[in-house]
Amino acid sequence: MGKVSGVVLLVGLCLGAILAMLLVPSSRSEPSGVAVAASNAEAMTIEADPVESSTPSSSAAPGSPVPSKSADPGKPPATVDAAALADLVPGGQVSVVVYDRTAKKSTVSLKSERSYTSASLVKLLIALEALQAGTPSATVQRMLSVSDDDIASRLWTALGGPTIVTKWATRIGLGGTRPPEDPGRWGDTRITAADIAKIYRYLLEQVGAGTRATIMRALSGATENGSDGIRQYFGIPDGVGDLPWSIKQGWACCRGSRILHSSGVVGKDDRYIVVVLTSQPTSTTYPGAGRRVTELVKALVPALDPA
Repeated sequence: MGKVSGVVLLVGLCLGAILAMLLVPSSRSEPSGVAVAASNAEAMTIEADPVESSTPSSSAAPGSPVPSKSADPGKPPATVDAAALADLVPGGQVSVVVYDRTAKKSTVSLKSERSYTSASLVKLLIALEALQAGTPSATVQRMLSVSDDDIASRLWTALGGPTIVTKWATRIGLGGTRPPEDPGRWGDTRITAADIAKIYRYLLEQVGAGTRATIMRALSGATENGSDGIRQYFGIPDGVGDLPWSIKQGWACCRGSRILHSSGVVGKDDRYIVVVLTSQPTSTTYPGAGRRVTELVKALVPALDPA
């Protein structure tokens, strides 16, 4: 009986201690350390401002506010508002083509099939015929680089006049190019911006290396003033900044309008063909009309960005 009473007493004491632990409240009013950490983590998740990473994640959603500092291969090419170009020549007519030889397409086109008087741009066709006929390279280069009208007239007469235009229009596929109505006036040949762009593509991609080198050397070495004293650096030379260029310009007046054209290739490896044709009011001076053509070319510069 003594042993049983001792055991019963011991068990009673243990149960009492346990009951006391359950009934007496804890002296700490704050939650445990683990609970505090969990509570703070939840608060940060809900309330903290999102932190933008300086390096965009490859899984970032489209439209992420963090731009990539490297070139974006999916970036659309720069665009030019072609319709707005006409406003730069008030009272006149404008046609424009920019052809990207790398992308193999026109990136800017405005009234590309409109017909204009060629002025000296027809000298590109005269040069092709002259070199094929064996004319010295130096003669052809001078005709092009200083836009020498006397040389052009001699070659035009000697090599068949209007047949030069019809022959090369057929060979290159110039649908809007026509000989002049007056066979003796080579500068009245009819052209379009689309056709002039085709002539440059032909020069750069199809003619023999010797012919191409002769003509392109002349165009890259065009002098600031033509043989008649007119400044011929309007348009492409004045408008494209530090980009390399090769040009053939055209100007004429005044059978109803003042004609100023700027055409050529721009950029590394002659990537861009640029053609700007204008017919402007005769009240406009050559310098004033030239400035308008330059503003047109400046407006095209975003389309000449290879990025």
